[in-house]
Amino acid sequence: MALVQTVDFFTPIVNDPYWFGQIAAANSLSDVYAMGGYPYCAMNIVCFPIKQISKQILKDILRGGLDKITEAGAVLAGGHSVEDKEIKYGLSVTGMVAPDGFATNGGLRPGDVLFLTKPLGTGVLATGLKGELPGADGMERLLYQWAARLNKTGAEVIRRLKLKGATDVTGFGLGGHLLEMAKASDVRIELQLTDVPILQEALDLAAMGMIPAGSFANKRFCSSLVDVEPNCDALRTDLVFDAQTSGGLVLGVPEHHVSEARAMLLDGGDMAEIIGHVLPASPQKSRLFLR
Repeated sequence: MALVQTVDFFTPIVNDPYWFGQIAAANSLSDVYAMGGYPYCAMNIVCFPIKQISKQILKDILRGGLDKITEAGAVLAGGHSVEDKEIKYGLSVTGMVAPDGFATNGGLRPGDVLFLTKPLGTGVLATGLKGELPGADGMERLLYQWAARLNKTGAEVIRRLKLKGATDVTGFGLGGHLLEMAKASDVRIELQLTDVPILQEALDLAAMGMIPAGSFANKRFCSSLVDVEPNCDALRTDLVFDAQTSGGLVLGVPEHHVSEARAMLLDGGDMAEIIGHVLPASPQKSRLFLR
């Protein structure tokens, strides 16, 4: 076996400290799952204003993280804390993969079918929650439902089907991460915009202008390598670049494994949405085509 290591932490995106701990831990574990690995052990990373805020909040954050680590089958092996005016939490994670059986950004091949295992929209929901808009409880429940969900089943699909191309969708948005895969794999990706699952609540908030600045920054950064058909819906196009927290996995699945991959994902309770296809690299500069 080989070791893989990752680290991630961020400020709260929900009001409930226990849920925040779960979401932050799930997000940190996700990079290991995106390679088809098993989380082995984790260490806490904590910044907390211990003189200004109740210790119970810190305990609840850490309890949420520990419960998610336990759900992943890993071990909490300690950590480090810093007194800070702003709360931050996450994990340093060590995982294990088979040296000849893991997935990377550079593993896509022409003909692969692209699956997405969680809907988009968590960045917009977090923005709406921070803006204290009506319906905050529902937004928080949706964030917990999707962002705290482990990408465990997707990792099992990678291992069992020996997939070579996969990634998790986080801060660069779906579009940004697909571009990373397209460049690393030297291919072009065709994304069927209407097939991309987006939370209806996020679409409603986006229509009100509640799209975070980071999502627009993602879109601008990627624009020189993206072709968009004129009839594409503007809101859905924006949300393709929505900065996600603990998003789903993008799996590059060979055509002959599509039915098996879908069945495994659905059996595990994940989404199994086919959102696009991998094409040979074209003479054009663009790497991502939205249609």
